[in-house]
Amino acid sequence: MDLTDTLDICEFVNACVEPEKDASLLLQYLIQIQHRYNYVPAKAITQLQHLLHLNIAHIKSVISFYSFLDLSFEGQYCILFSDNITDRMLGNQSLYELLKKSLKGQQVHIGFTSCTGFCDQGPAMLVNGLAITRLNSAKINQISSLIKDKQPIKFWPESLFEKEQNILKSGIQFIAKSGEGNALKVAVDKGSDEVLKILGDSGLRGRGGAGFYTSKKWQYCKQAVSDQHYVVCNADEGEPGTFKDRVLLSTDAHSVVEGMTICAAVIGATEGFIYLRGEYLYLVDKLNEVLARRRTDGLLGKNILGHSGFDFDITIHLGAGAYICGEESALLESLEGKRGIPRVRPPFPVVEGYKNKPTVVNNVETFWSVSRIIEKGSLWFTQKGTSQSTGTRLLSISGDCQRPGIYEYPFGVSLTEILQDCGGQDAQAVQMAGAAGTTVLPDNFDRTMCFDDLSTGGSFMVLGPQRDLMDLLQNFADFFRHESCGFCTPCRVGTTVIADIIHRFKNGKGCEHDLKQLREVCGLMNISCFCGLGCSVPTVFLDALDQNNQMFKKLMKIDSAGPCFNLDEAVSEFKQITKITMEGL
Repeated sequence: MDLTDTLDICEFVNACVEPEKDASLLLQYLIQIQHRYNYVPAKAITQLQHLLHLNIAHIKSVISFYSFLDLSFEGQYCILFSDNITDRMLGNQSLYELLKKSLKGQQVHIGFTSCTGFCDQGPAMLVNGLAITRLNSAKINQISSLIKDKQPIKFWPESLFEKEQNILKSGIQFIAKSGEGNALKVAVDKGSDEVLKILGDSGLRGRGGAGFYTSKKWQYCKQAVSDQHYVVCNADEGEPGTFKDRVLLSTDAHSVVEGMTICAAVIGATEGFIYLRGEYLYLVDKLNEVLARRRTDGLLGKNILGHSGFDFDITIHLGAGAYICGEESALLESLEGKRGIPRVRPPFPVVEGYKNKPTVVNNVETFWSVSRIIEKGSLWFTQKGTSQSTGTRLLSISGDCQRPGIYEYPFGVSLTEILQDCGGQDAQAVQMAGAAGTTVLPDNFDRTMCFDDLSTGGSFMVLGPQRDLMDLLQNFADFFRHESCGFCTPCRVGTTVIADIIHRFKNGKGCEHDLKQLREVCGLMNISCFCGLGCSVPTVFLDALDQNNQMFKKLMKIDSAGPCFNLDEAVSEFKQITKITMEGL
């Protein structure tokens, strides 16, 4: 089939859009088109404009915002290597070069993308959106042969796409296997007020990183007067080094959906969404099977558990490669089919969320824990943890350790104990909470994981003594520069300035002026970025300046108070281009 065939494109777009013709589903339509053609053809954009009554400029702006959408065709295969620091540590760069050399001259796009959520089994890549893990030279050669033979992805060996769950330490929540519907029955019998009391007594706080009390969020949403309320599960775990939500959705999606349904019963919602990151495309069919089974069993849909009027259903929406959409208001914008630009707050989503209606947005792990707590009770949960950080939480452990994977720990556990369990005792540093989190050096390994000490959204990356911590900073600086949504100047410009400074130091060309400017830019971003994600960008760089200043000092080229600027180097490329041009005249 000719991919540029106008009739085929129009018919496909019509099939995507009918019968809803809902502009709020624009992103979902674009994702379907991208998956069909490996880009969004101009004819498809024109057809969407006609069917949805949207401006072409608006449609193109949405496409350009998301990394996994393309305006131009680059080949039947799009290969994106995961480029988190852990993938770098496992040799993704050499594998990238090997594949690029092998496929030279082929119509294929080969590039990099941010962390794909498989840090425990890296290096990883996406091929036309589908994840392949544990890459090595043999797999690269196999992939190269399949592409040269023009084998469609659906005919590739299933073994290439195998994933591991790697649950290596189970606490009270993993051990407490919950029967489907058990927690929901308890919630319906007790009523919304009692459910809120149980959650309040449990002290459950959001597991996405911010740590807001779950019972309070639900209470505020319930109290908001509206003709409709919504429940949204944030499954866009884009923070580098995090993969616990992937494992929960793979192994126990029923409990996650049950938690969402309990929330719906409390706040009076009839509609919910799972916003699933695009990197987890392979989970869509499995999740839809879970939803279908629960509808059949009377646990989802109309008249749940036989209660007339208890109606609630869930739709899966895919993301398309935008880190910022992990921020809840940006996620809601994306859910409405728009660019994922964070909203002005207040009002908060519990008052004006999806389509300006009261909305609860919680993380996958939070909903998973809700189902456990409602069935087992608050005392069962509070037997673990600390007074301010009750219960247990999941850690995604990766990097220089013998046993990477998922670990469940009670709050209050020390980093020393965690490192012993995963086989990372010789670590020179631990990166907590991903790129936007805290760098912890050995002198502080006695600190504890809890909301009032070292808080985390679940990422725990171990860096061994052989690593150069400047590589970590460079990787994160490039990540932030690429993932900044560009809405506010402090983040758009600040991430670029930070990346430039870090690159200068990595190349041995930094100076005192750079150190001063780095601290100033970080301070400015801390107080002036539009959203919480932007404000958290400076953390890792300030940690490095405060805890490891000698690392920068060793990489200085010139010890001066002024800028380190080499005019000859700056114009060398221009001179070369000019010389070539003049010689050709």
